[in-house]
Amino acid sequence: MSDITLTSAVRSNLLSLQNTADLLGRTQNRLATGNKVNSALDNPGAFFTASGLQNRASDLSNLLDDIGQGVQTIRAADDGISGITKLVESAKAKANQALQTQSQEERREFATQYNELLGQIEDLAKDSSYGGKNLLGGDGNDLTVIFNEDNTSSLTINAVDYTDTTLSNGLNLQDLTEGSNGAVTFNLTGGSGTETSDFAGLKTESLLTDSSSFEVGDVIELQTLPAGSGSQVSGSNITVSADTTVQDLLDQLNSVAGVEVTFDEGDGSLTINSSENVTLRNTDAGAATPSPTDLLTVSASAFNQGTQLLSGSGGISIGDTLTFTDGNGFEIGTLEVDETTTVNDLTTALNDIDGVNAQFNSGTGGVTLESTVDFSITSDNANFNSGTGFAADPDGVTIDADDSGFASDSDINDTITRLNSALNNLRAQAGTFGTNLSTVEIRQDFTKRVINNLETGAGLLTLADTNLEGANLLALQTRQQLSSSALSLAAQADQSVLQLIR
Repeated sequence: MSDITLTSAVRSNLLSLQNTADLLGRTQNRLATGNKVNSALDNPGAFFTASGLQNRASDLSNLLDDIGQGVQTIRAADDGISGITKLVESAKAKANQALQTQSQEERREFATQYNELLGQIEDLAKDSSYGGKNLLGGDGNDLTVIFNEDNTSSLTINAVDYTDTTLSNGLNLQDLTEGSNGAVTFNLTGGSGTETSDFAGLKTESLLTDSSSFEVGDVIELQTLPAGSGSQVSGSNITVSADTTVQDLLDQLNSVAGVEVTFDEGDGSLTINSSENVTLRNTDAGAATPSPTDLLTVSASAFNQGTQLLSGSGGISIGDTLTFTDGNGFEIGTLEVDETTTVNDLTTALNDIDGVNAQFNSGTGGVTLESTVDFSITSDNANFNSGTGFAADPDGVTIDADDSGFASDSDINDTITRLNSALNNLRAQAGTFGTNLSTVEIRQDFTKRVINNLETGAGLLTLADTNLEGANLLALQTRQQLSSSALSLAAQADQSVLQLIR
C-alpha cells in the first residue's frame, strides 16, 4: 500500500469513513447486547463495580430459594398445629360428653375414643414435615434460615415434639386406662320345707309355749346338714322364753341371709325357703333330759334355665326388684320378680346391658357374670345375697372391674384441665411460629428488594440507552453515506486524467 499515493482529500475522507465504521460497529454491538459495558476494556471501573453488585445479587437469589423453603416449612408446622388443636378440642368434647353421663360403660367408650384421638394427634404431628424438616418432630428438627451471603444474619426456629402426647414439655396428655373386664359367679340354688304339726293352732302373735312342742329354755336354731353333726347357722338361734312369740321366731330366722320364712295362720304351717341345705332344730334344752327334734328340713338343689326364681331361693320373693348398677351407682337396668320370672329372664336381662355377659351353668346352678365396668346386682329384699352359703354380702352380687380413666367426675375434670393446658400450649406455639413466619416473610420481601436494587445499580453502570444508541446508529449511517459520497467526490479529480489518455 505504501507504493500507492492517495491525495490528502481522499485519505482524509477514507479515514473519516473508517472511524464512522468503527463507531457504527460499537453502536450496533450495544444495541445487540443491551450493554454499553460488555468487558473490562469498555470501562474497567464500571465493569468491575457492576460485577460485584451482580455477584451479590446472585448470592442473595440463591439464599432467597432457601428462605422460601423455610417459609413453607413453617407453614407446614403451623397447619399441623391447627389440625392438632382441632383434635385436642375434639378430645375435650369427648371428656365433656363423659361428664354428662354417670354410666361407666358410656364413659369407658368415651375413654376409648379419647385414646384414639390422641393417636391421631401423634400421627398428624409426624405428617407435618416439609423437605425433611418437621418443626413438630422434636430433637434434630430445628430450622435455621440464613438471610445474608456471609451468614451473619439468620433466624433459628426451635422445634417442639408433639409426636408423643405424653411428653411433659409437650402436650402432656396421657392415654387413659380403658379398663378391663371383671367377673364373678353366684349360685342359684334353693329348696323349701314346711312344718305344720308343731305350730298347729298358733297365730303370729301366739306364744311359742302355747304349743306343747316348745317350753321355756328351748333353743331353736338352723343347722347345716347333716343335722346334729352340722354347724349352727350364725344368727339363727333363739332361746324360748315365757313371752317369745311366733313372730319373734319368724323375725330371727328371716334375719339370716339366704333364708326366707313364712307362716300361714290358716293351717299353722311354717315354711322355710333356703338357698342351702338346712334343718330347723329344737334342741329341747328346756327339758330335764334334752331330746333334740328336727322340725323341718330343706334340701336345696341347683336351678336350671327354666326354674322360677322363687323356687326355694330364700333371697328372692314375689315383688322384689333386682337393680343393676355400675360403680358410680348409675342404674343400668332392673328386673321385677313375679311368680313367672325364671332364671332365663334374669340372664336375658343381664345380657341386654352393654358390656355385660351372663352365662348360666345348669350343672351347678351358677351364673357367671363378666362386665367391662364395676357392676352389682342388689335387691330391695334385704335377704338377697350372693348365694354362697350364709355369709351375707350386703352389696349383693358385685364385680370389681378395672376402672377406665373416665370412671369418676374427678378423673374427667383432671383430664379436662390437662386438655386446657395443652390447648394453651398449642396456641402459644402457634403464636411463636406465626411470629417466626412473619419475620422470615419480611426478610424474604426485603431480600427481593435488595436484589432488585443491586441489579438496578449494576444496570445503571452497564446497560446501554437504547434510544440514544438508536439515534447514534441513525446518525452514523447518515455520516457513513455522506463520507462515502465525499470520498467519491475527492476521487473524481484524479479521474479527469483519464480524459487526456483517451
